[in-house]
Amino acid sequence: IETTRGILPRGGTILGSSRTNPFKIEGGVEKIKENLAKAGIDALIAIGGEDTLGVATKLDSLGVKVVGVPKTIDNDLDNTDYTFGFDTAVNIAVEAIDRLHTTAESHHRALIVEVMGRHAGWIALHAGLAGGAACILIPEQKFSVEKICEWVESRFKSHYAPIIVIAEGAIPQDGDMAVKDQSLDSFGHVKLAGIGDWLAEQIEAKTGKEARTSVLGHIQRGGSPTAFDRVLATRFGLHAITAAHEGDWGKMVALHGTDIVRVPLASATEKLKLVPLERYKEAEIFFG
Repeated sequence: IETTRGILPRGGTILGSSRTNPFKIEGGVEKIKENLAKAGIDALIAIGGEDTLGVATKLDSLGVKVVGVPKTIDNDLDNTDYTFGFDTAVNIAVEAIDRLHTTAESHHRALIVEVMGRHAGWIALHAGLAGGAACILIPEQKFSVEKICEWVESRFKSHYAPIIVIAEGAIPQDGDMAVKDQSLDSFGHVKLAGIGDWLAEQIEAKTGKEARTSVLGHIQRGGSPTAFDRVLATRFGLHAITAAHEGDWGKMVALHGTDIVRVPLASATEKLKLVPLERYKEAEIFFG
């Protein structure tokens, strides 16, 4: 308790982090085992998203004592209803959208708000619904530029400046994901960039209406966490420690409904939790 007192209102990663994949480094796994033994660490509690817990799953198969805790703003880990960090990111995005409504109305322009979400559009979906977006574009559903332009013009005819929320990994029909370059990080991810700007150019060219882009970027990943995330992280931590004390290795604590349960690590990382089509169709009713 003494070593963690006062961190509850702080965001970020208190211990620090890196984009390092030990399985891509020669002797990386052996070094992990060596350092754990040298430091007298009995077990590893891995806190993170698909990459971190994917590594944790492999370490578990190699005999390292591991318990997983789901933390990612993307909310794309499978077998848990929510990951902590997601609610905070959504609230930050909604606050930004609320503010952008003001300038959009004042200057009678379309505003594209680009949020994080490489493969899963959970942030865009929730923030767009809560922020009253004219439409929401997610990686799971390719979008039609022509249809978006129809919605934009419809909003302007109603004397209402449209806001479009788009996930960074959204893909146009007959198009590809917008990438900064072809270089990959240690987990094989490309650097995404530019889908919001590209869409703004398309809207201006096809409708003649002024369009601007606001890329929220890493502002979604920082700041003080919401009450929901504080409570969820606290409950996850408590149950992870209990699992470690009981020697229940290779498990991840997860939220099912309102209950914290334990699920196999592999079940959380074998596939991403994507936005189902029916959930997107619920939001689509409000488009235009």
